[in-house]
Formats: sequence, C-alpha cells, structure tokens
Amino acid sequence: MGKNHTILAKFIHWSFILLYAYGIFKQVDDLEDLEDNGLLILEVIFASVFLLIVIMRYFYMRRFETFQGANVPVHKVHTFFAKTVHLSMYFTLVMLPLTGLMIAGLYSQGHTDEDGLVISIVLTAHEFSAVLSYVLIATHISAAIYSRIKGEGVWSSMVPILKEDKPTSNKYILKVAEIEEKVYDKVESLFTTSKKEE
Repeated sequence: MGKNHTILAKFIHWSFILLYAYGIFKQVDDLEDLEDNGLLILEVIFASVFLLIVIMRYFYMRRFETFQGANVPVHKVHTFFAKTVHLSMYFTLVMLPLTGLMIAGLYSQGHTDEDGLVISIVLTAHEFSAVLSYVLIATHISAAIYSRIKGEGVWSSMVPILKEDKPTSNKYILKVAEIEEKVYDKVESLFTTSKKEE
C-alpha cells in the first residue's frame, strides 16, 4: 500500500480550497468598485496573503510524490502529465494574486480606464488566469475521481472518504486502463524516436 500524505499536507490541501473559493466568490466585479479605499486595501491584503500561502504550499507539497499513495506502478508519461497539470495550477494560482496586485497598483496610480492598454493587458491576464485555474482544477478533480475508480490508492492518501482497499477488478475499467497505458506507451515512443533522430 502506498504512503499517505501527512496530516499537515491534508490540512494545507483542504483548507486551501476554502481560501480559493473565498477568493473567487468575493472577487471585484467592476474596476470602479476599487474607488472604495477600504475595499482596495482589503483586496491588496487578501492577494498578498493568498500569494504567500500559494508559495509556501508549493515548497511544502513538492516534497511528496506526484502519485503519493499509489499502490500500482504509474507510467512515467502519466506522471509527466500530472506534474504538468500541478505546475500549471501553481502558475495560475500565483498569477491570480500577482495580476490582482498589479490591477490594484495601476488603479491607485490613476489607471482607471479599462480601455487603457496597460490595465487592459493586466485585466486580460487576470481573467485568463482565473479561467485557466477553473479548467486545471476541474482536470485535477476529474483525474482524482478516475484514479479512485481505478482503485490506485492515490485518492485514499488525501481524501478522508470513499477509500480504496485495492485496485479495481471491474473488467470495463481495466479495459479503459489498458487503453490508457497503450496511449502512454505511444506518447513515450514518439518522444524516444524524436530524441534519437536529433
């Protein structure tokens, strides 16, 4: 059986979800709302704390394997994809508060027109980061559920409910997993072939 995450890792993971959700629900809908100096200060404080927590979370969580708790071998291409999603999530979670702080800074410097080039670019980057974070988090959750269905043990290392006791024996899931492995093998062979040709 694979090794579980620590209690601190679980706390960081689950409490961060609440922080992220709060940030999404309390976001400023209109740039003009920042005319309220109290709200502007609150946004700057929240973005700064959020950024600090994301960075601390990254450095703490990177000590764990990507598939912590796995009770089956994980293909290296699958690991690469999972690491790419994780790093991309951290990138968007850093970009959200950074661009938010840039918006606050630009607004306090008098860049209040959303049609202005600089603030327009920063607003677009902020919105793109938000949308990308939704997509990546949905991908992460879907992958976790799929892993749970396969009974790989990764789910149980982090989630306190619906724990797996062993890999699945369901013939349909096993067939899908077999196809998945073949896809990973094909991707690996493509990269191996292209490296040999260089």
